[in-house]
Amino acid sequence: MNQIVKPEQYIDTVANFFDGLTPQATDDQLFAAGYLRGHFDLAVGSLEVEAEPFDKPKLCLWVEQSLAKAIAGGELASDDQAHVEQLWQQVQAL
Repeated sequence: MNQIVKPEQYIDTVANFFDGLTPQATDDQLFAAGYLRGHFDLAVGSLEVEAEPFDKPKLCLWVEQSLAKAIAGGELASDDQAHVEQLWQQVQAL
């Protein structure tokens, strides 16, 4: 049975995850974390502006769409894209 997670809890968990990477992460991981955090924060802000309730799946969908658009636009080199995608899998599992 899936545990229901309030958006605020998930947002805090993700922020803590990103903050916790700083002392131990490689330069590539730090780049990926900063890049992904930007997309995550943009999704949170966009959903809050809508002023409608949202949940973790909707938030993750927004991030997925934002990342897909950025990658399709050529924003990331293939190595960077791999780091971001790997990190995104970890964030979604939180």
